[in-house]
Amino acid sequence: MRDYFIRRLLLIPPTLLGVTLLVFTITRFVPGGPMERALQEAQKATEGGGSSSGQIGGGMNEEQVEELEEEYGFDKPIFQAYLQWLGALPRERRLSKAEFREQGKDKVGGDFVGDSNNTLVLLKGSGRQAQVTRQGTVVTSATYSDDNRPITEDGWEIRLETIADRKERWSRRSGEDASKAPQNYDDRAIVYKTRFAGLLQGDLGRSTDFGDPVWDLIKGRIPVALYFGILTALITYGVCLPLGILKAIRHRTMIDNLTSILIFVGYAIPGFALGALMLVYLGARGGWFPLFGLTDPNFDDMGTWDQFVDLLHHTALPLLCYVVGGFAWLTMMMKNNLMDNLAADYVRTAVSKGVSFRSAVFKHAFRNSFIPIASTLGQLITILVSGSILIESVFDIQGFGLLQYQALLGRDQTVIMGTLTIAAFLLVLGNILSDLIVAMVDPRVKFN
Repeated sequence: MRDYFIRRLLLIPPTLLGVTLLVFTITRFVPGGPMERALQEAQKATEGGGSSSGQIGGGMNEEQVEELEEEYGFDKPIFQAYLQWLGALPRERRLSKAEFREQGKDKVGGDFVGDSNNTLVLLKGSGRQAQVTRQGTVVTSATYSDDNRPITEDGWEIRLETIADRKERWSRRSGEDASKAPQNYDDRAIVYKTRFAGLLQGDLGRSTDFGDPVWDLIKGRIPVALYFGILTALITYGVCLPLGILKAIRHRTMIDNLTSILIFVGYAIPGFALGALMLVYLGARGGWFPLFGLTDPNFDDMGTWDQFVDLLHHTALPLLCYVVGGFAWLTMMMKNNLMDNLAADYVRTAVSKGVSFRSAVFKHAFRNSFIPIASTLGQLITILVSGSILIESVFDIQGFGLLQYQALLGRDQTVIMGTLTIAAFLLVLGNILSDLIVAMVDPRVKFN
């Protein structure tokens, strides 16, 4: 068994790599990404006033657009950008640029008199200038302007971006032929520092919508997801398993028929639709329950008992929506499995030998009936964290599901990738746990 699970664990990294690479590629090509949103916002900001010379999309100049491309990795090939997000390749940080021009007024500092082979670059984050000298397309020196010390001693790196490179970048961005690119391009020096910052380093990036690190956003939502996930699991399994046993024992009786009607009516109504109905009739019109949120605004000023009541009052409706969907499936699975085992020969043999019916049910039939259900228990780890996108949206619960929904609406690539990575990892881990639980419950299962 140990070797089997070791092999399953070793499959987690390649599975995550495949899933994340696929989604990363899709998000690069799907319209409405962060670049398009930034350009649209700039367009709206300048509507009615016209666009100034050199502006793209009505509100951003070319330099600003390039900065956005560099921030989101759209200036790199897909696979290179993915490796940078993964943390396998370093990212360029604190990027500074300056063109090689003879006119000193166009250079950083204003009073520098040089030629087309020299330029001054203001180093971001340091407040110092670097003088870069080239010969053709090769940088011959890059030193601080104040003490002539090489900037490479402080970890700075230098590369040249030629006119052809800039035209090719413009063509890729605009979708037009490079021959139509602006004619005022010059070669420029790009000075930067690199660092590894990605998934492998525990850095999921920064949200483009919220402005906060993705990992901080996720950590802030996990307690809410765990709260609903644990309660949902406890209520669902605590009610459905005994109810399924009761229905199997009392098959075709009044209790069986009435409970079947109730659970299938509940199953037929989607959780989010039930939530919307309850908000309207029990919240807005009846005033019995709050319309949104997990707690009252003055929750911190309440006593312990009042806090408990307030939390229960706010979570009663969404919790009901969480559990209603799984009731029918789990109850009927428990009932059908138990009925099949009660009709089996080993149960009849046990009863004929004097074993009570109660003992035959709980000591013999129940364990075998629980095996199919045990195969799904590992997936609870995914449910505990992922939550429900639609239910959290209806009740405005700041959980993991709502975060995913907001990221999808806003085309927030960093949040999408971060939440997807965690969800995919939990799904794979849940499958492994399901296998382990089945092996513990079913003595017939042997992993070789």
